[in-house]
Parts: sequence; C-alpha cells; structure tokens
Amino acid sequence: MSNNTSINASHDALVVKPEHLYGSKGNHALPQDSEENRGSLGGAQSSTSVVDQVRTPPEDAGVTSSASEICAAPVCRQFWKAGSYNDELSSKSQQPTGKNYLHVHPMFLHSNATSHKWAFGAVAELLDNAVDEIQNGATFVIVDKITNPRDGTPALLIQDDGGGMDPQAMRHCMGFGFSDKKSDSAIGRYGNGFKTSTMRLGADVIVFSRHFNNQTWTQSIGLLSYTYLTRTGHDRIVVPILDYEYKASTSEFVTMQDREHFISSLSILLEWSPFSTEAKLLQQFDDIGSHGTKVVVYNLWLNSDAKLELDFDSASEDILIEGNIKKTGCKITNDHIATRFSYSLRVYLSILYLRIPEAFKIVLRGKVVQQHNVADDLKYPQYILYKPHVAGHEEAEVVTTIGFLKEAPKINLSGFCVYHKNRLIMPFWQVVSNSNSRGRGIVGALEANFVEPTHNKQDFEKTVLLQKLENRLKEMTTEYWNCHYKLVGYQDIKKPRPKVPQNVQSGGRPNINMLQKNSAGYSGRQTINPPPGFPAVSHNTNLASLPRVSAEPVVLEKRKEHPDLIASAASRRKVGSDGFTVPGHIRVEQFKQGSANRSQDNEIVKLMEENKKLRAKWLDHKVRSQNLEVKAINLSSELEKVKSEYEKLMGELQALSVVKEERSRNVNT
Repeated sequence: MSNNTSINASHDALVVKPEHLYGSKGNHALPQDSEENRGSLGGAQSSTSVVDQVRTPPEDAGVTSSASEICAAPVCRQFWKAGSYNDELSSKSQQPTGKNYLHVHPMFLHSNATSHKWAFGAVAELLDNAVDEIQNGATFVIVDKITNPRDGTPALLIQDDGGGMDPQAMRHCMGFGFSDKKSDSAIGRYGNGFKTSTMRLGADVIVFSRHFNNQTWTQSIGLLSYTYLTRTGHDRIVVPILDYEYKASTSEFVTMQDREHFISSLSILLEWSPFSTEAKLLQQFDDIGSHGTKVVVYNLWLNSDAKLELDFDSASEDILIEGNIKKTGCKITNDHIATRFSYSLRVYLSILYLRIPEAFKIVLRGKVVQQHNVADDLKYPQYILYKPHVAGHEEAEVVTTIGFLKEAPKINLSGFCVYHKNRLIMPFWQVVSNSNSRGRGIVGALEANFVEPTHNKQDFEKTVLLQKLENRLKEMTTEYWNCHYKLVGYQDIKKPRPKVPQNVQSGGRPNINMLQKNSAGYSGRQTINPPPGFPAVSHNTNLASLPRVSAEPVVLEKRKEHPDLIASAASRRKVGSDGFTVPGHIRVEQFKQGSANRSQDNEIVKLMEENKKLRAKWLDHKVRSQNLEVKAINLSSELEKVKSEYEKLMGELQALSVVKEERSRNVNT
C-alpha cells in the first residue's frame, strides 16, 4: 500500500492504518474527544484521511485473507467481556516483511468504546451529531427501537433530517481522526464519537445517508461490524461502503463504483447486515427524504444477567437501564429527576441540552421529549457571577443559578448540573457531602465553557481551572446554606450541655439544681442557670470581681426567711461602676452596642436586597440576549432550509429541462 490518503469512490472498502491515527509525519493525531460532523458536508474537507479506501494489492493480499491463518474470535454478547481475545491470535499473525503494513486491529473498536462506562452517554454522543445539524436545517432526531429483520432481535434506530453525508464524509465518519466541525458552538471536536458510541451500544452498526449539494444528489451505505471482523478473523478494520449518485437522465440512483468492487462490498453487506437483498437496503432511504442520516445499531450488548442492557419493554415510551435503578426509602427522592436520569433515557434527554430551538424536536419512541430546565425546580434562587482567573488573566464570566429544590427539606439530593457549549457534561455534580445535612437539597446549574470536557463528555479534564471551579461551587453551597437553610425548615442542632461533676471541689461553685444547707443556718439556697448572656452572682459575691461574660449558675437566697436581702434588691438593679448589672438585667454598654449592631445589620440587609434586584435585572437582560440569539439561529436555519429547497427545485428544474429537450429531440426525429 502507498501512503496516499486521497479518497477514490471507485474503491469498495475502508482499511484503517495506524499512520492515519498518528499522521504521516509522526505528529500525534489520535482523537481524544468525540463527534465527527456528519452534516458539515458542503464545507471544505480535510486533505488528509485517516482511512484509505484501496484495492488490495497482490503483495498485501494475505492480510485481507488472513482468516485462514487466524482462528475466528466469536463475539461475546456482554460488552465488558467482548474484548477478551485468544492469546493465540497475536502469535499466529503474519510476521512483518518488506511488503506488509501495520494495521489497526478490530480489537481497537472494542477497547476504544470502553471509554463509555454508561450506555446513555453513548446515546448522547449520537444525538450530538443531530443537534450539530441544526445549522444545516435539521428539525428532528428520532430515537427508537426497531426489529432486526434477519433474526427478530431489537435494534436501536437514530435518525435525523440534517444535511446528510456525501461519499467522502461517510468515509470520514467510518474512519478515525476526522472532524469537519469548525464552528465554536459544535459539540464534537475530534471525530471519534461515532465509533466509540455505536460500538458501546452494540457489536455492529449500519449507516444510511443521503446528501444534496452543488446539483449532486448522492446516497451512501456503510457497515462497521465488529462481528464480521472478528468472526472472519480479520486483523485490520475493513468497512464496506456502497455509493450511489442520482442521474437525471434516467431518474434513478446508479452506483459510483466499478462492478467488481461494488459486488464485493455488497456481498459483505448482504451477509452481515440486517438486510439480505440490495432492494431491502435501498428501501431504508424511503423515509429519509431528500437529505438526512439513519443509524441502525444491532446485535445490542447484554448485561451481566444476560438481558439486553437497553430495556425496551418496561416502558413503551422510554428506554431504561435496569441495572441503574436504585431505590431509597424516600419516594420523593426516588421520583426526582436527579435520581431517574441515570436509568431513564427520556429524563436524561430532557436535561441533556441547556437550550435548543423550538423548531427542533427530540422524538423518543414516538413521543416528543419535553425539555426541562433544572433552574425551574428551585425555590429561593440566587444568581452568582463567577469570574475564574488563571495567571492573573480572567478566563470567562459564568452565572450560576443556585437554590433549594422545591421538595426540600424532604429530599436528600444535591449537586450542580454543569454544561459545556449547551451540552450537559456532569449532571448533579455533588461538591459537598450531605452526611451532616449541610448542603442537602441545594442544586445549581451553570454553563462552564472555560473548562474542557473529556473525550466521552461525561466529565471534565482535571485542570487548575476545574479545581478552582469546584472550590468556588463548594463556597457557593456553604454560603447559600448559611443564609437560607432556615427558610425551608432546617433548624440549628443544639449541642447537649456538658455534665457537671457531682462533688464540688475546694474553692469551686455549687452544682446546678442542688439544694444545700449553709453554715449560717439558712434553710437552704437554690442555684439556677441565668438567661443566656447574663452574668451569674450570689448574694455574697463582689460585683467588681465578676468576669465580663459568665454562664455559671446563679445562687438565689429565699427572700421570706432573709428580709435583709430585700433591702439590697434595689441596689442590685442598678448599674455598677464597672458597667455590670446584677442578674436579670442588661448592661447599658451592651444595650448600646446591640443597637449599633442592629443598625449595621439593617444596612447589610438593604444592601443585599439591592444586590439581589440588580442581579435579577442583569439576569433578565442575559436571558433576553440568549432568546435573541436563539431567534437568530432559528432564522438562520430557516434561511438555510429555504436555500436548500431552492437548490433542490433548481436541480429538479434542470433535470426536467434535460428530459424535455430529449423528448423534443425524439419528437423531431
């Protein structure tokens, strides 16, 4: 094979080689994030391909026919065990020669897909492609269960009406390392998401795509089959693809490949895809329309109980993950969105995007998914502006909405929904522990575009910025709790009083609530605790010797038996020279200080109220600005749709003109 990476439509299969993963000059180009733009098909394409679609040269013929030299590796139906290969495979592989090339083994498809620990994360990757197609006129994406016509097993369907893919874009989609997404708002970056997500959901995927651009109407079919590659013993990834082009002269789609290679790819598709004839393959384009893409993932993975990982039967309008259902003793907690999103695809998709145009619909099993904003579930909401700085430079401005869930304090849930470029990355990220109830019921939402998500879009890269964000969210939670916890019914935890020793030591004070006889022959004296904040004295205590603050018990003599105590009562109510009062009264200095503190507190409350009003106004302006941006996007989408329709009509008009001219010639002859 040569290092030429150009795409030749006359070839029948993609062959992935390692130089495509690392670049022809050794530059590391291995994808670490996901999503290739299946719809940016009219734009400029990369001049370098991660896959070559080549005829098998004679000197390399042994590589594609390696099934005879490598024992078949049947696919295990459980995903986490499907990558267990026989060790003999590597030892029986061909030894390197001057005529052989290194290739990417099919096992890479499985190991690459293990980045998705959660099946719904893989589904979200495929939906990201459709959402990115909104700029190309997409108005819907369908997620549904269909039946594999070959064996009657369930398969997963994901279909959109975006711009579709031309033959070159189809090869980029099936290959590794491509990304045509130049827009800053695009969710995907590196062109790896389609492979990781489809291979995480099932062993095989077949893609149908139709595209119209520059007066050319094409449709392509591609098959990425882990089952085919392993059971036939291939030691490299081979992807059969069929390409068709519409001919106005005959008003039908004709093949773009030469007959030999077309038949070779078709035979693989008919043997290993769910469709046994070419006619059944082409029927899949009937509901796509003039443009769009249909993805069918089949041979879906099983869980450890040998059941389908995706549960289609428990809910007719939903897709569940049975193993993720975790019940607690609280029904309110069990039914909340923060609990259900982990096992209900409908709930997860309702919060997956922070905002999408009203014209775009996500349809799950025949029913539109209603979008849900987590901030709408909060009471006593606050809006906090956060400006992260690194090396003295301001990175961004982020507005965080924080508040108590409406069900608080009866619900034991908390966390922040963190979005990146409109896409949910970390749902209900718990930054503080609920073990001591501080932070319980507090939820927030923010869009953090200044931190980078990981390749599976379920976490963020561990950077200084992320650590700063986590610390700030902890502070926000603590500050909000301290100011608002009593509003939802939480109370202060009263610590028990320390126990007083029964025996009074020499020189110590008498025990609380203990009646004693004194040496003067009094019938007894009673000790009680004073009101909080007041000093404690007895009848024979020198006021000048009192400490500034005392919480010790006070000793009161019985007045009836000691009339001499009554005479001194008036003097005890007066303020002494040292500024103290007797028990039961307030010092003048304390009163003045308390008045000053109350005045200062009132000023702080006024400032907080004013700050709250200003924040609310600022947020209102921000929301209006975002609404205007969405309207602009909608208008742009409508304009693109009209342009596309115009191009389509012009193409049909030209086709009709050609037919009309031919008929005129026939009539004249």
